Amino acid sequence: MMTNQLATPEGAVKVKKKSNVGSIVLTVLFAVVCVAYILPIILVLINSFKNNSSINTDTFAVPNGETFVGLDNYIKGATFGNYPFIKSLCYSLVITLLSVFLILLCTSMAAWYISRVGSRFAKIFYFACVFSMIVPFQMVMFPLVSVASQLKLNTPWTIPVIYLGFGAGLSVFMFTGFVKSLPLEIEEAAAIDGCGPVRTFFLVVLPMLKPTLISVGILQIMWVWNDYLLPALVLDINKYKTIPIHVQYLQGSYGSVDMGATMAVMMFSLLPIIILYLFCQKHIIKGVAAGAVKG
Repeated sequence: MMTNQLATPEGAVKVKKKSNVGSIVLTVLFAVVCVAYILPIILVLINSFKNNSSINTDTFAVPNGETFVGLDNYIKGATFGNYPFIKSLCYSLVITLLSVFLILLCTSMAAWYISRVGSRFAKIFYFACVFSMIVPFQMVMFPLVSVASQLKLNTPWTIPVIYLGFGAGLSVFMFTGFVKSLPLEIEEAAAIDGCGPVRTFFLVVLPMLKPTLISVGILQIMWVWNDYLLPALVLDINKYKTIPIHVQYLQGSYGSVDMGATMAVMMFSLLPIIILYLFCQKHIIKGVAAGAVKG
């Protein structure tokens, strides 16, 4: 029936019109969804240049001559209280970089082992990593605090070990799917040339993992950088404050909050991740597709 309709010019025109209408509807729908996601970021940006009274009374208004305060909120947010913002920024950078480095290195090696060995232990380890993705953090957070304190993992230089445990599930899953698609003959040729397992991994396998390395790295950076709960539970927040924790403590006496300074610090936190994501979003799609489809 469809073939007969397409055989005539009128039928082809009707099908083309239907496809155009469908594409327009989808475009409008996704545009609305996009605006819904971007609107909170735009509101934070707009209110970071307004005084506190106008933020509380007219949140959606654009700054004007009376409400515009320039960079005062950014200066205030960076110098508020006895804990400088630059210190929180450094701690966030240290935790994020160390955590992502550990996750990428350890999980890529684990995924290579799982894919190439194929033993019962490797399969059990793989399913344990996948199972960890469905375990809610709330189930383990209280025992985690005690264990982290006993093992001295409650500093910015040791908390990446905990992030490795929580980030291993998704990373091993994605890496394993991609490693299975790699030709085994390349590794066999490297072994014939005298490469041991370590050299084979770092000189042959790891360069081929670049798409998944980039996508997993970006996803983990976004998670660790914005994470509030784990540092708040594990770290001594009087000594170590990450940026999300710093935002919470932008309070004055009696619980009053400087909303302008809070919005400014939130922009400090959002901008690096937004810029990173915009530049690397195509790699995320490539890496996820490679790990999910080819495996």
